[in-house]
Amino acid sequence: MTMLPTLIVVGLVVLFVFSAIKILKEYERGVIFFLGRFQRVKGPGLIIVIPGIQQMVRVDLRVIVMDVPSQDVISKDNVSVKVNAVVYFRIVNPEKAIIQVANVFEATSQLSQTTLRSVLGQHELDEMLSERDKLNADIQAILDRHTDNWGIKVSNVEIKHVDLDESMIRAIAAQAEAERARRAKVIHAKGERQASTELAEAAKMLASQSQALQLRYLQTLTEVANQGTNTIIFPLPLDLIEPFIKTQTKRAGQSEG
Repeated sequence: MTMLPTLIVVGLVVLFVFSAIKILKEYERGVIFFLGRFQRVKGPGLIIVIPGIQQMVRVDLRVIVMDVPSQDVISKDNVSVKVNAVVYFRIVNPEKAIIQVANVFEATSQLSQTTLRSVLGQHELDEMLSERDKLNADIQAILDRHTDNWGIKVSNVEIKHVDLDESMIRAIAAQAEAERARRAKVIHAKGERQASTELAEAAKMLASQSQALQLRYLQTLTEVANQGTNTIIFPLPLDLIEPFIKTQTKRAGQSEG
């Protein structure tokens, strides 16, 4: 009977020791409160927390991936779209994350939703579709600035989907087709202008050199003759026979004299 109290005391001591020993993993920290007041941040490894006097709150320091639910956004050009995103963040100050905000994850989620609607509402639909990297950086900067007081570091924000209704998709497709047709016409017009410029320069060069014009004429005549046709009708330029005309005119004038 005398052994029973001793066993009880030993059992209580062992229970007290085991309840006081806490093991924190490498990515965990323990925020310690002493009689309700913040004392210090401990970990990782083995730490001692006195039951009844000290309390510990575990904090995970790993990167957390938070999905932002789809939000109804009205763009600057009055187009209604649904946008969702994903936010990557982690706790860098366990003390602030526990003391400054009641639920750090819920607070970050709500702030992400409102920031997403606010930032995207300042841009047109084309910018939402083509400038996602810039929008991601803007949202990340705003979130990081506001969550700094909560001990949160927002490392990245990615817009995942921008959902449009069928009528808007058809309108965008028609706009893209019109843009492609416009570009094709511009390219064709530029090509015609460059070709006309080259032809004009070639004509000026041939006009300045009568021998070159005659050689070009003979070359073209040879190419036509090689086609195997029986009859060839080819205009004879006056520049080619002008020397013969001058010679005959000169001879006629001498005979009359």
